[in-house]
Amino acid sequence: MFRRAHILMGSIALSMGLLAVLAAIIFDAKLVDPDGFIGPSYLRLPTVLALGFGIDLIPRTLWVSRMNPMRMPGVFRERLRRHWTRDRVLLVVTGILSFYITYVSYRNLKSQLPFIEGRGHKFDRELFSLDKALFLGHEPAIVLHNLLGNGLSAEILSTVYLWFLPLVPFALAVWLVWSRNLGFGYWFAASQCIAWTLGTVSYYALPTLGPGFQHPWLYTTIDDTAAGHLMNSLADTRVWAVNTSAPSLMNLTNFLSGVAGFASLHVAITLLVALMIQYTTTIRWLKIVFWVNTCVTAVATLYFGWHYVADDVAGVAIALFSFYVGGWASGQSFTRQRAAVAELEEVTTV
Repeated sequence: MFRRAHILMGSIALSMGLLAVLAAIIFDAKLVDPDGFIGPSYLRLPTVLALGFGIDLIPRTLWVSRMNPMRMPGVFRERLRRHWTRDRVLLVVTGILSFYITYVSYRNLKSQLPFIEGRGHKFDRELFSLDKALFLGHEPAIVLHNLLGNGLSAEILSTVYLWFLPLVPFALAVWLVWSRNLGFGYWFAASQCIAWTLGTVSYYALPTLGPGFQHPWLYTTIDDTAAGHLMNSLADTRVWAVNTSAPSLMNLTNFLSGVAGFASLHVAITLLVALMIQYTTTIRWLKIVFWVNTCVTAVATLYFGWHYVADDVAGVAIALFSFYVGGWASGQSFTRQRAAVAELEEVTTV
């Protein structure tokens, strides 16, 4: 069962891992496990899954047992037997390992961009000109700052933009742990692996830094936000990395450089989550929340100067492609009949 999904995720993880190792050998740089909001990936992802395991079992046990200590062990064992089957465990293990290897490889390959690209041509000038043409001769940053302001709106956009960081592992855990249909879990995990891989390819296919790094004077009015602080920090680490001209020196600080414009994986992943929710659940308010989240995230990428319009369009393309191929690999059918069946298969359990 789900053989295609296993082959796809395994192939992607293996290929990305080998590329990351090869790049590290060539440039004499060690592989680094990227830190996140609750530590490095090897701790963060198991922690999220452990939380999912605990949240699934403990509150349900207390509720179903009506707080009766005598009934709790039986309720707990019954949930383990019915929900945490061998197939579920296989989904969780293969999904998390494939994603972990792919994501860590993505971060390391992204960090090698300054050394692999060297001082070759960047396409920021062309994409910036395209943005100005789309905005009738005006810089998108100026238009959005004048339209939305620089106070409360900046803080809201910054919060939504940075919400992406915990969204990625938590969304993965939700579909791996709670999807009644195991195919939905494979669908999301495979789509994630595809999206991060295509994002890596896009960085090398069309190298850019992003308007905020190329034209920082356009964004000085929003520097005093969490997103602004993050951009300044990434700009400083990239300058240091480029000026060292020696990736091996990065081993001394154990950090990853992370500046790349085309394509926007913020847009790609948030859209991918919205598409999954749209197709696999009937919870109307949840659909609305995540479609709004996708739109606001896209605006934030332009507002803070992380991306050009073309970056966001490419992110949409990556999401749609990943969603479709991931669905094919996990045995989904994009028909009205299949959509009707999906109405009965919620992401969350009762």
